[in-house]
Amino acid sequence: MKNADAVWDLLEAKRERFFVLSDRVWDTPETNYEEFSSSAEHAALLEAEGFRVSRGIAGMPTAVMGDAGEGGPVIAILGEFDALPGLSQEAGIAEERPLVDGGNGHGCGHNLLGAGAMMAATAVKDYLAASGIKGRVRYYGCPAEEGGSSKGFMVRAGVFDDVDIAISWHPAPFAGVNNPISLACNELDFRFSGRASHASAAPHLGRSALDALELMNVGVNYLREHMPSSARIHYAVTDTGGNAPNVVQARAKARYLVRARSLPELLDLVERVRSVAKGAALMTGTTVTDEIVSGDANLVGNTPLEALMHRQLEHLGPPQFDEDDRRTAAKFQETFTGEDIASAFERFGLKLRRGVSLCDTIFPPENGAGTLVGSTDVGTVSWVVPTVQMRGATYAIGTPGHSWQLVAQGKLPAAHKGMEHAAKVMASTAVELILDPALIAAAKADHAVRLEGTPFVNPIPDDVDPPIPGVSHG
Repeated sequence: MKNADAVWDLLEAKRERFFVLSDRVWDTPETNYEEFSSSAEHAALLEAEGFRVSRGIAGMPTAVMGDAGEGGPVIAILGEFDALPGLSQEAGIAEERPLVDGGNGHGCGHNLLGAGAMMAATAVKDYLAASGIKGRVRYYGCPAEEGGSSKGFMVRAGVFDDVDIAISWHPAPFAGVNNPISLACNELDFRFSGRASHASAAPHLGRSALDALELMNVGVNYLREHMPSSARIHYAVTDTGGNAPNVVQARAKARYLVRARSLPELLDLVERVRSVAKGAALMTGTTVTDEIVSGDANLVGNTPLEALMHRQLEHLGPPQFDEDDRRTAAKFQETFTGEDIASAFERFGLKLRRGVSLCDTIFPPENGAGTLVGSTDVGTVSWVVPTVQMRGATYAIGTPGHSWQLVAQGKLPAAHKGMEHAAKVMASTAVELILDPALIAAAKADHAVRLEGTPFVNPIPDDVDPPIPGVSHG
């Protein structure tokens, strides 16, 4: 694979600047649509590398895009840089030690995700420039993956309309082609309105919005028995209507996250949850309204792209971790349960191997049963553009997702090595696609067959705006 080796050489020549970018984003963890520092760091490096840079994509202030090349196919490489709340943690130590009490932290590795994706895009840009080959590579810096669904808003705005293929990755305990299974989801706010009254002297005059919300929760719990086993429903009460028990609560609000295996299944389940809410309002003499906040489609796989990416992985081999990396990872494993470690192997279709702290193999395609999965806004992109993802090994096997342990490992040498490994696979996959139009044609044909008879419906309605803090949405 001469082409792969050439683009990997170009990537290695600039690796350090992307390690620095990842660490800077780790140092300033920012959550949904507030990633101003992280977005600025990405834009600055894109400009320094000679990309044509656009900011504020699809009306989102922290979305950034870099484009390079001329003519030929357009290959998108997707990055992210948002953090999670409440996961502040000191780097590199295997004990829970927040830097800021209640602060943010990169508990999903998106500091690595964005920097690694840009590293790949830059190497492809440099390869095209050096070889004089026609083709375009585009880096998308996407905010708010953690519940903000920015890629869904981007799809709705048409920013992927001229893209031929999309490529992405995500940090993980193992390296390999991502099993293209995720859950479609909608996040909705349910607001109940009632009537306040004195809870003792005039309870008959009151209509409790809090009672209605509680009845909705009970009803949804009964609904769980009669929905597909792969579906998931979660909720959080965000407004109880006050803390005075002697006042009948005139308002209450809950945020529901409804997930299902496919878009049609999701749309049906959301309507059933809405019916439960209406029933709860009817029982209590209250009223209820709901508003969709965000939504993701399920992932659509692509066999030709997955086969191509797996070939790149086999040629490159697993990440080259050293003994220091493995010893450090083993210290983190001491903070996990045996179930954490066994579950990691099971999830990636691998046999449990005790005493192994870091990835030393490539997991097989179509790995695992895919029964315990989450949601991603990459799924929405995959409905409109043939898409492929890989998992890059960046942390100790058994590390719980969204945990302080994952945050603590985000700046280690092993994390940088795993990020570079993923970037190389994405870069060589992109180059092979640009050089061989037949690969793109095969991917598009596969995509068309998978969607035949199932029209795309964006789970984010046209009248829903990105939930940008401080911006009124009517």
